[in-house]
Amino acid sequence: MAVYRLCVTTGSYLKAGTLDNIYATLVGTCGESPKQKLDRVGRDFASGSVQKYKVRCEAELGEILLLRLHKERFAFFCKDPWYCSRICVTAPDGSAVHFPCYQWIDGYCTVELRPGTARTICQDSLPLLLDHRKRELRARQECYRWKIFAPGFPRMVDVSSFQEMESDKKFALTKTVPCAEQDDNSGNRYLPGFPMKIDIPSLLHMEPNIRYSATKTASLIFNALPASFGMKIRGLLDRKGSWKRLDDIRNIFWCHKTFTSEYVTEHWCEDSFFGYQYLNGVNPVMLHCLSSLPSKLPVTNDMVAPLLGPGTCLQTELERGHIFLADYWILAEAPVHCINSLQQYVTAPLCLLWLNPQGVLLPLAIQLSQTPGPESPIFLPTDCELDWLLAKTWVRNSEFLVHENNTHFLCTHLLCEAFSMATLRQLPLCHPVYKLLLPHTRYTLQVNTIARATLLNPDGLVDKVTSIGRQGLIYLMSTGLAHFTYTDFCLPDSIRARGVLTIPNYHYRDDGLKIWAAIERFVSEIVSYYYPSDASVQQDCELQAWVGEIFAQAFLGRESSGFPSRLCTPGELVKYLTAIIFNCSAQHAAVNSGQHDFGAWMPNAPSSMRQPPPQTKGDTTMKSYLDTLPEVNTTCRNLLLFWLVSQEPKDQRPLGTYPDEHFTEEAPRQSIAAFQNCLAQISKDIRERNQSLALPYAYLDPPLIENSVSI
Repeated sequence: MAVYRLCVTTGSYLKAGTLDNIYATLVGTCGESPKQKLDRVGRDFASGSVQKYKVRCEAELGEILLLRLHKERFAFFCKDPWYCSRICVTAPDGSAVHFPCYQWIDGYCTVELRPGTARTICQDSLPLLLDHRKRELRARQECYRWKIFAPGFPRMVDVSSFQEMESDKKFALTKTVPCAEQDDNSGNRYLPGFPMKIDIPSLLHMEPNIRYSATKTASLIFNALPASFGMKIRGLLDRKGSWKRLDDIRNIFWCHKTFTSEYVTEHWCEDSFFGYQYLNGVNPVMLHCLSSLPSKLPVTNDMVAPLLGPGTCLQTELERGHIFLADYWILAEAPVHCINSLQQYVTAPLCLLWLNPQGVLLPLAIQLSQTPGPESPIFLPTDCELDWLLAKTWVRNSEFLVHENNTHFLCTHLLCEAFSMATLRQLPLCHPVYKLLLPHTRYTLQVNTIARATLLNPDGLVDKVTSIGRQGLIYLMSTGLAHFTYTDFCLPDSIRARGVLTIPNYHYRDDGLKIWAAIERFVSEIVSYYYPSDASVQQDCELQAWVGEIFAQAFLGRESSGFPSRLCTPGELVKYLTAIIFNCSAQHAAVNSGQHDFGAWMPNAPSSMRQPPPQTKGDTTMKSYLDTLPEVNTTCRNLLLFWLVSQEPKDQRPLGTYPDEHFTEEAPRQSIAAFQNCLAQISKDIRERNQSLALPYAYLDPPLIENSVSI
């Protein structure tokens, strides 16, 4: 008689325990154990419990290959989900085998777990294990299906597939899905006075391992309640018409002010702060260094000489690499929209900036269209104050549209959803790349499903607050994806290509490059451990299927994008994985977390413009300026969204935090520890630097970066 000892850990989340019966079967190279009920005196599988059981076999099983968990009904109770964290099996000879699980097991089914040792398909030779990989992926591909949301969009998860899974439980027999936390099947939630639904019917059927946890769901709602109630009580959400005074905007979030939002309110008019935001605002990826002016922007030296001062000229500054351009060409053909039954307007400005001898970036000239001419004057800092302010505000509106639709939603949310989908569909749980990326996909499918149902649906929030509406969003994102490249996706390459490697006080660049390097070192160690040669990469058919699916579904097979459709060397794999992890974590934090800080003062980030752009100079008054800005209710709806998405709900896992121990080998565990130490040093450096800054930059401080796109 051989006795195997099982140590079973149940997750500590709300309702993680179960009353259902749990059985176990051990499968080894020399046979398998009888199916045995895991039962002891008292309550089994309570939330947070660690319990020990014995499985008796007639003979030793050899090397343990699989652990089958069978979940069956207890008496007449309804099915009771169980969150199993991990199981450790100790053999008769004292050797221990760890089985990571970290998933909800719902319904009555059998789940097969492999030992925690990561293995590529090339390292598996036993038919049993190869068949297990195939069945696991087949089940995931049935559950997670691609869907086309709009032409030219990255493909996304088809939520209806989860509904089908509910009525077809045969897939549950072999389904092994990623970890997350969830406690219940909550229904629609509407916040009184809030301009959108927080939950939607389709979320009732979201696969339990990708749904928000109860903690995160409750936190999301409670973040929104105080602000929405305050605006509703004061009638702001229902008030149409222009703001009477700029100062009235200060009172929208009278109880939700931050140091940065107050700084923006005080300095938004200043040219130096206007330039600062191109470096360290929420869209720090727009600047390109110029060696010559484009023909579509006919700025002359005489126009800018008063600002440049004596001893230099425009041509000299171009040659020195001190002239930069922010080009909003993508808005030139964007469709426009009506809000509150009123026509809105969009421009595609060109903004020329100069890095002065003091290292301050200043706007030099603004043209509010892509076509020069008498009806498109070039606005200058020497123009009258309100004309220049209006021109800058038009640029800030363009910034809002490009940032929200492309830099933020397309390049982080939607692309990271595609990475998550391909990882679920093409890599089994035992695959090292799956284990590496899983923490960086947490909740991404859930948050994007909420966004599509509340923001992007017809008459959703995008239609209610932006001058381009839903149709303009679809145009902007499809056009943006058609021009998005691998260079744009990789921070060091993007910095070099845009010519901004040496511009001073570019904290986004400095902090981002440090984090990129830390991720790259970590990924390099993981990859070198599992992929010792070019052949080991090339022969991993699961890895190649994963890369190919991302290329086809995220980038629509566009060769000109430069994204790989196949990986040939460990170095190529390291760069690709580094870029994915960086964009799922740090890049999203950089372009998301400061939205309330920089947008709470609405004139700094207007979501729409109600008057056409000026075609002459000298006509702007304060009344015409206020009549151009968004109406009161439009402003409030947008600022509520800013507040909500800038407050990371509870249940956070900062960058490099991996409480679910999917890697069980010593080498990757040491790499994780080294990664965490490196991030801690980066955080220390950032906080020391910020002490000397008038406006600290903390969006890329590692403890404030979420591992994944989850809000």
